[in-house]
Amino acid sequence: MVRVILTGGGTGGHIYPALAIAKGLLARDAEIEILYVGIQDGMEARLVPEAGTAFKGISGQGLPRKLSVEAIKVIGKSFKALWETKRILREFHPDLVVGTGGYVSGPVVLTASLFNIPTLLHEQNALPGITNRILARVVRRVMVTFPESIAHFGVKNKLELVGLPVRQEIGQIRREAGAKHFGLRPDRLTLLVTGGSRGARTLNQAMINVLEHLAQRSDIQVIWATGTMTYPETIEELKKRGISWQRPQWRVLEYLKDMPEALACTDLYVGRAGATSLAELMVAGIPSVLIPYPYAAENHQEHNAQALAQAGAAQLILDSECDGERLWKDVDKLISEPTRLAKMGSAARSLAQPNALNRIVDLCLETAWR
Repeated sequence: MVRVILTGGGTGGHIYPALAIAKGLLARDAEIEILYVGIQDGMEARLVPEAGTAFKGISGQGLPRKLSVEAIKVIGKSFKALWETKRILREFHPDLVVGTGGYVSGPVVLTASLFNIPTLLHEQNALPGITNRILARVVRRVMVTFPESIAHFGVKNKLELVGLPVRQEIGQIRREAGAKHFGLRPDRLTLLVTGGSRGARTLNQAMINVLEHLAQRSDIQVIWATGTMTYPETIEELKKRGISWQRPQWRVLEYLKDMPEALACTDLYVGRAGATSLAELMVAGIPSVLIPYPYAAENHQEHNAQALAQAGAAQLILDSECDGERLWKDVDKLISEPTRLAKMGSAARSLAQPNALNRIVDLCLETAWR
């Protein structure tokens, strides 16, 4: 029986790919035993057990960028995490350790490599995180999502371009079924707008202006997920401006849980540039206007967006430049050029790695002790 430790945390962008790998491994062989190691009070401590995967927590937190008393405390936690990881490795006896990024990957993957346990990394972003760039030198292989990230690793002989696993339903639902799910018409151009589960205030404020322009365009449909943190203020601002947002062709939502259905009937995506979102856009073949989150670690969302923009699959607007008129100008130009939208969608699909999960599972089983 193969035993696998998965580790990654800090954000959903590291956690969900790891859970996808867990699901893929079990689909290939139900006898595989999987343990997820994460920060004991990180979001993975809640999400992983909810997904039905065994979880063990260790100490740790992100290292502050400036030397301080807090930084010294964090370094102390990191040393403690090494000892905790050592105990978990001895108890679980893994045949493979897979890291998906975030600071928790550091002590777990490093300790495993010191014990000569086979190790793999998966990097989701076009600009690799610091942890993965350091760990790349001690692991067996590094799996990457974007070809642009290859130049940032100094171990090119270890690199494998595999893509990022996406939900199986992405790209498999018919447009008619997706539109029906939201009570929309499949024969009308549809915008999908989302700034993530919590919301993006810059994007929401700009979208209010866009809706003012679209108020007279009943031929354009909108699915807009404002985010849980910003929904009340967004609705209040719509009311203040006298914009009737409960229209037959608009769906203004707090949170979008049915993304596969939404993507199925989308002609243009407007939103942030997280790696998972972009992987789904590529598989679904959807053009986009991307407004990267400017405070993401090492500004990796901008690098992700640039990768799609350079391939002709997206337009990039910096958060600092995103106001209502700029966003409307770009959106209006694109929805007025269906041929260009089609070319951008084809460019997005050409970047996709729809077989990413199978390739990752193959590499895991090839690398593990058997």
